[in-house]
Amino acid sequence: QVQLVESGGESVRAGGSLRLSCAASRAAYSGYCMGWFRQAPGKGREGVAAIHSDGITSCADSVKGRFTISKDNAKNTLYLQMNSLKPEDTAMYYCAADRIAWELMPNYANWGQGTQVTVSS
Repeated sequence: QVQLVESGGESVRAGGSLRLSCAASRAAYSGYCMGWFRQAPGKGREGVAAIHSDGITSCADSVKGRFTISKDNAKNTLYLQMNSLKPEDTAMYYCAADRIAWELMPNYANWGQGTQVTVSS
């Protein structure tokens, strides 16, 4: 069974940094494309960043230069380092995994429960 558990979300001031983590079961980690998505109230789910099993990454223009996706294979953990946070980054952040390389499209088969990030001005 595929399991994804996010953590690290909290309230921060604009300009601050956070690192989100996603602990993945082995089944969700090996050979999978993994991604971070976010959803603000009243808005659709937006792809933030993705990483292929071979380490190739992609990210949305809105976070390019500020957010970095990475993974620790030894810990089966996906990360999202978020710097220079802005109030518009406020959202629930979700981790996702799939054998299909959906990248920033929200078509992943497996999702975590989300972790809330709130950025105040």
